[in-house]
Amino acid sequence: MARVPLIAAGLMILFGIFASQQVLSALTRLQEQKLRELAQVQLDGLEVATLPSILHQDVWEVYDTLDRAARASKGMRATLLVVGDAQGKVLAASDPRRAPVGEPMAQFTSNATPVKDLRLPSGADFIRVVAPVKYHDETIGTIAAEMDVRDLARERRQAGAYLLLANAAATLVLAVGGAFLMGRTLRPLATLAHHMGESGGTPQPIPDGLIPPGKTEVSRLMHNYNAMVGAVQARGEAERRLAARERFVSLGRLSSSLAHEINNPLGGLLNAVDTIQRFSDRPEAVRESADLLDRGLRHLRDVARATLDLHRTDMADTPLTARDFDDLRLLFAPEVARFSQNLTWQITAAEGDLESLPAAPVRQIALNLLLNAAAAAGPGGGVQFRTASDGQDVRLSVSDTGPGLPPEARARIFEDGPAEPGGGVGLRLVRDLARGLGGMIAHDRNGGETVLTVTLPIRREGVMEC
Repeated sequence: MARVPLIAAGLMILFGIFASQQVLSALTRLQEQKLRELAQVQLDGLEVATLPSILHQDVWEVYDTLDRAARASKGMRATLLVVGDAQGKVLAASDPRRAPVGEPMAQFTSNATPVKDLRLPSGADFIRVVAPVKYHDETIGTIAAEMDVRDLARERRQAGAYLLLANAAATLVLAVGGAFLMGRTLRPLATLAHHMGESGGTPQPIPDGLIPPGKTEVSRLMHNYNAMVGAVQARGEAERRLAARERFVSLGRLSSSLAHEINNPLGGLLNAVDTIQRFSDRPEAVRESADLLDRGLRHLRDVARATLDLHRTDMADTPLTARDFDDLRLLFAPEVARFSQNLTWQITAAEGDLESLPAAPVRQIALNLLLNAAAAAGPGGGVQFRTASDGQDVRLSVSDTGPGLPPEARARIFEDGPAEPGGGVGLRLVRDLARGLGGMIAHDRNGGETVLTVTLPIRREGVMEC
């Protein structure tokens, strides 16, 4: 905000310089005009007075005329008057020692200017003007005059000094006053900018005590900003609640399938226990029942471990491995069996590439996409899950043979607006997790299959946090 007063002060200085130049230019033009008028009067008078003497080449008469003109104009600007004849020789001068008779007139007229072209050169104390003496349109002589302009130069220097001091004082006053007024004017905007993100990256409401009183534009802007912040916070809270609810919905769907997966082997395990109890005297029957118990209990252990790993909160820093996808397949298998679907599972990503990603968010992304694919494919449909890597990215691809991604589901994945009810479980969570990992999501419909591909960049420097 400090740049605005500085810019204003700079503009004031430029305006002061421009105004000073204009004043000095106007003063110079006025001085030149007055000087031309004075020179014209003097030279015209001399031309009339000396014309008969120049015609008769009467040196003494010309000198007498110049002497009388010099004495009559004492205190005026002409310090030297020189009259030349038609041959370019000095006929007479007001100071014969400086301009002896017979000397060439060129030394007095070479740097002289006609009256109409008279200008005040910078730094000059004397200037010379020249005018022809004509008789019946024939030039019979020349009059040159040296004029003292020291007082005019001094006047311009004084005017420039006064203007400099006045402009400096005015600029200082205006700059200080402008900085103060602009600071007061821009203070509410600085407060607004601070609460919009500079205080920590998250927009914060402006306290009522910092809002200017009255119904000014700034106060209305701040009230509107507070209303907007409230709406953004409410939306964020709603989306957080929706994400949490979708987590529990996906967990509930998975739990119902897992219950079936656990209940099936439990019946066989209970039968094996009953067999051991009834036929404890038959080693072969006990051994077969014990093997059945071992396989069933190991299966239940794997299911319980995979379920716990999926929903543990301390896996954010755990590297992703191929075993994580084996656990997902184990957990997803009951859902496939419930719909009698055909599952294709292909893990080709390099282990080193997988380990650059955190396990928890990637597993959550894959599980939500698989659950939505199974629901879209329906009974008897097909679901495919593939992983691949190329040293730069890891790609997770989930496809299904369902009717396609509905608009509500697309909005949850590709749009930032509020998520409408319906449209798939956990898709907004998938979008947020993928963005948090620096990845992107692509959608394609190819050959009757809907394909969602999540591309996650590989970070070699360490495991990313989500």
